[in-house]
Amino acid sequence: MMATVADTPMMRQYWSIKDQHPTELLFYRMGDFYELFFDDARKAAAALNIALTTRGKHLGEDIPMCGVPVHSAESYLLELIRSNHRVAVCEQMENPEDARRRGARSVVKREVVRVLTPGTLTEDTLLQARSNNFLAAWSEVRDDAAFAWVDLSTGEFRVSPCPRSMLGSMAARIAPREALLPDRLLDDRDLVARVREEGTHVTPLGPGSFDSTSAAERLQKLFRVATLEPFGSFSRAELSAMGALADYVDLTQRGATALLRPPIREAGVDSLQIDPATRRNLELSTTLSGSRIGSLLGTVDRTVTSAGARLLESRLASPATDLAEIGHRHDSVAWFIEERDRASAIGEILRGVPDLERAISRLALGRGGPRDLGAIRDGLNTARRASELFGDQEPPDEIAAAAQALSGHDALREHLRAALGTNLPLSVSDGGFVTAGYRPELDEARELRDEGRRGIDALQQQYRDQTDIAPLRIRQNNVLGYFVEVNERHARKLETVPHDAVFAHRQTISSAIRYSTQELSDLERRIVGARAQAQELEEEIFHLLRQEAVESADAISSAARAFAVIDVSLGFARLAAEENWTRPEMRGDLAFEVTEGRHPVVERALRDAGGEPFVPNNCILTVDGRDATPLWIVTGPNMAGKSTFLRQNALIAILAQTGAFVPARRARIGVVDRLFSRVGAADDLARGRSTFMVEMVETAAILHQAKERSLVILDEIGRGTATYDGLSIAWAVLEHLRAVNRSRALFATHYHELTRLADTLEGVRNATVQVREWEGDLVFLHEVVDGVADRSYGVQVARLAGLPEALIARAGALLEELESRRVDAPAEDTSTQLSLFDPPPPEYWSRPRQQGDSELRKHIRELDPDGMTPRDALQAIYEIRKLVQPPDGS
Repeated sequence: MMATVADTPMMRQYWSIKDQHPTELLFYRMGDFYELFFDDARKAAAALNIALTTRGKHLGEDIPMCGVPVHSAESYLLELIRSNHRVAVCEQMENPEDARRRGARSVVKREVVRVLTPGTLTEDTLLQARSNNFLAAWSEVRDDAAFAWVDLSTGEFRVSPCPRSMLGSMAARIAPREALLPDRLLDDRDLVARVREEGTHVTPLGPGSFDSTSAAERLQKLFRVATLEPFGSFSRAELSAMGALADYVDLTQRGATALLRPPIREAGVDSLQIDPATRRNLELSTTLSGSRIGSLLGTVDRTVTSAGARLLESRLASPATDLAEIGHRHDSVAWFIEERDRASAIGEILRGVPDLERAISRLALGRGGPRDLGAIRDGLNTARRASELFGDQEPPDEIAAAAQALSGHDALREHLRAALGTNLPLSVSDGGFVTAGYRPELDEARELRDEGRRGIDALQQQYRDQTDIAPLRIRQNNVLGYFVEVNERHARKLETVPHDAVFAHRQTISSAIRYSTQELSDLERRIVGARAQAQELEEEIFHLLRQEAVESADAISSAARAFAVIDVSLGFARLAAEENWTRPEMRGDLAFEVTEGRHPVVERALRDAGGEPFVPNNCILTVDGRDATPLWIVTGPNMAGKSTFLRQNALIAILAQTGAFVPARRARIGVVDRLFSRVGAADDLARGRSTFMVEMVETAAILHQAKERSLVILDEIGRGTATYDGLSIAWAVLEHLRAVNRSRALFATHYHELTRLADTLEGVRNATVQVREWEGDLVFLHEVVDGVADRSYGVQVARLAGLPEALIARAGALLEELESRRVDAPAEDTSTQLSLFDPPPPEYWSRPRQQGDSELRKHIRELDPDGMTPRDALQAIYEIRKLVQPPDGS
């Protein structure tokens, strides 16, 4: 649509602004409401579940319209952003009185002051306090590619090399709310799907935004530097991705200066690489159902500050691989455990720390208010108290650096303390946030304003006495200012009874009649003048304080990060003490030895449910000369705990490299560079992939990427297809892992035939999860020991699940029949594919019979050795021989 001659001046203005923002919902300010029209109104009404009405006509048709109040707009904006809408906020840039001075039909000036998108939010009400809100960009320049990300609400800015093959892993690790891609790549469905897999909103940009040549100039302008060399050396792809972010931030913030820290370049090998499937399978930050409760993050989080929670999530998503850095983190945790009293005092102080990063970011963007200044005041005051608690101690390097960053903010802290009151309003326009005595002229203006208010009360009582009208009120609104209000019955008395004041009629409404007097008008002018002067002075003071805070932004951000580091370390110390976790010994070799390891999430769940204690288990994958056993084949029935065992060792590696202590009695871990997991079964209907196809794709990714320093956990490879197909694939995968990848690995399976490989492949060991049968029931012991499971106990587990007893009996009979005809996979030739229901091949009869025949077992059970004569025993032998005789009599 477009404007027409018949449109009103207001609608013509609307169209001129809407044409500049065709893809956004235009929040068009109309007094106390934001209003939306045409398709924007239809989309917003549907997303917000609000009424869709009409206003005026366009081309002879009613104009669809909906609106939301300005004072509660943020809740509606949040809902629209969650629905992946983009919103252009169009504000009134002048008062209606100013517009009327230009002419009777003049329209109030309006401009779009910002564009809200999922990745560019800064308001607390629109953000999750304990999670980052990343905006990312990916760019490809010839054979090079890079991934850059920024959190506009905290100023964090990073970039890393990221080839196309790693894009999915990087997007899963960072989990951006919004990602920028070159518009030419939108037709690449697989690439876009990798980015969208974590619920990321994809925004296409033109080639100009990704131009690497102009990107350097754009970044220099953003950081006000003549060269980027002090920040490091960046490739063209990295410059392109960072430049796209800078361009988009400038576009959405409409010229407001974002407070971003200089970009940090990650080399790509500084952290443990975890692919998207592994993150989902291990439920690192959320469970498979999307809940934080029940995830590893939800279980280990003991942080008490927003910044600490964000740092913890970041470290868990990207565990370190540098031995020195891991050691520094473990030193911090150990120090807090030793310094118990000091840790307790610091922990209490941390509970009052506001979110300094987001407060200073909003102030820099011009969206902050008195409460943000108050947050900085309170945060810096807490920083001083916390730094004093370290005293003359010599904490570990990481904590010592944090303590240093908390000191040295005296001037700003004292200035804010002297200027700001206690009960601070949200907006500057609300006033009253500057403390009395800070600025004498402000005190005078306030006194005159308040005196005028008292004068209004006195004048109201005077008019009541003069007129003898007790219900008479002096009221005020934005249109009439101050006025005298009475009902219709008293109005006649007001106009006929003699009195000193002259009441001039101003307005009649359904419930009352309003008047003004000269005395009231004079008093109003004094009040309005004093109020305006007080507001102007408070706004001036606010902008001076804001400027002073922004000039100290680097120091404030450093203090915020210091709080976060202390909070994470203190939280890990508290966790280790509460849960009896131990410091892992981190090494540069390929060791992996966990003694009495436990699954942190399952153990917590069992304790919360009041169930049995978690059964700890050992896992020794140490590579040590001849005794190399880097691959375990784990067998055992369903429900016995194989998957739990696999996952707990992967989580122990992640926790150790995150910087936490681990749930074990002892742990020696050689740093893992990449972690892979293939656990569980799920299809991917959106991409047309069956459960088995998903399993094979994930397995292929592991076999192509896993190296000697990797840790691999595989659960039930090949179970999604026919038995012998699956067995063959699992067999080959296991051989490939040992011979080619040579990774430390745990391989759980129901294919007992694979356990033979422990006899033929060096470095392969069998382990099983113990169970016992007791009076027909299955008892899970959850102990992992050397050896092989005797069978899968599937029928018994089915009984536990509640299948009908008749069905269980039938399944048991069928199992005996099928086991009597089972053929083990050949040790050398696994190419022959057999059906369980085909007649056994001739070579079957040349092998020792399996004791699975139902008649044979029945006959043996019925024998009574103690009551048999020698002749009876001989007869029994003949009968047994007959039962095992082949059909052809050979």
